Formats: sequence, C-alpha cells, structure tokens
Amino acid sequence: MSAPKIRAVLFDFDGVIVDTEPLHYRTLAETLAAAGLGLLTEEAYGERYIVFDDREAIRAAFRDAGRPLSPERLEALMEEKARRFRELAAAGVALFPGAREAIEALGAVYPLAIASGALREEIETILVAHGLRSRFLALAAADDVTHSKPHPETYLLALERLNMALRCSPPIRPEETVVIEDTINGVLGAQAAGMRTVAVTHSYPAERLRHAEVVLDSLIGLTPGRLSALLGSSS
Repeated sequence: MSAPKIRAVLFDFDGVIVDTEPLHYRTLAETLAAAGLGLLTEEAYGERYIVFDDREAIRAAFRDAGRPLSPERLEALMEEKARRFRELAAAGVALFPGAREAIEALGAVYPLAIASGALREEIETILVAHGLRSRFLALAAADDVTHSKPHPETYLLALERLNMALRCSPPIRPEETVVIEDTINGVLGAQAAGMRTVAVTHSYPAERLRHAEVVLDSLIGLTPGRLSALLGSSS
C-alpha cells in the first residue's frame, strides 16, 4: 500500500533554499561580542546555535554564559542582529545549487509554502531579489509564531495559511505534506506536525539527519516524480 498522496511541499529557508548560514553566524557573533559575551566560534555556532531562530539563539548564548537577559535587552539584540544581517544580505545571497529548479519543478505540480525560523522581512527580501516570491502561496516565519522549531507550530501555521490561500476541499492534511529541511530540529518539528520529511545535507552530514525519511546531498534533480518515488507516495 502506498503512502498518502503528496498534496503540498513546505520549504525551510535558511540552509535549504539560500546559503545564509555564514551571514547568520557572522551577525550573531558580532551582536553577542558587542553585548560582552566574547567570540562565538564557527564550531560552536554549528554545534549549538544553528538550530535556533534569533530569539532562541540569543537566549541560549546568555544562558550558556551565565548572564541575565531582560526581555527589553533581548528585543534590542534581536533588532541589532537583524540590522547587521540586512546590511550583509543587501550585497546578495546565493541560492543553493538546484534550489531554483526544484522550486519551479515542484511548484508546477504542488502548492508551495515557506516554514522558516528566519524573520519574514529577510525571507521576503531575498525571495523577491531572486524572483521566487510568487512561487510560494504562504509563509510562516519566526515573527509569526510563539514556539521555535522543533515545536511543530511553524509547520502547522504554514499549512493552515496554505489551505486558506487555496480554499481547497478537502483541505490538505499534515500527512499529505512534505517538508524539506536541513537541520535536526527542523526534521523533528516537521515530524511532530505529522508531516513527511526530506533532509538535505547543506548544514549537517547525513548521519545527523537520519531521522528524516529521505536524506539528499542536494536539491539538484528534485522533481515531483523523484519526490514521489523517494517517499513511496502516489502521484
């Protein structure tokens, strides 16, 4: 018996569509250093903080340093980090190999949405710059949710907004939705939402992403037919 038919695809953003993690590392490190927490190394970022959105990354850094953090200072540091990121992103952010082609191929068959821990303004700006904003019918970002990944809220909100945009009957169910992710928290959050998972090894090696149903080296060659075959779903 085949798995449920695929009716929608949700993309994470950072680390899946665009190679923004070096910018996130640099701007988080600069913000934390300016706040007196010292140098955040790339190794520590990859091991500890890459899985968080800005809010949770800053909170975790202060906890790890044993430093208090008021809500007001947290908001100020988030804005400073976002400002630094916007300045660097204005110079241009590269798409991962195969990302554009996968989005266009999958979007010709399935409705697409973004389910990301990035800020909405960052996502919108970069998608527009690459001419891809119109491919996504819905978007759920860090500033739209209360709980960060691996909580399922981001994915469920993205699907809710996609169903609202489509006004389809019956609505698309979580088990009919595929999520493309690059982090452990992302995979776990999508699965907690009851969705199918495909991971790409842009940020972690394959063995770290083993909880995903399918692990790919890249998005190159990811078509609707290949996605259905990989997940054993009916087309």
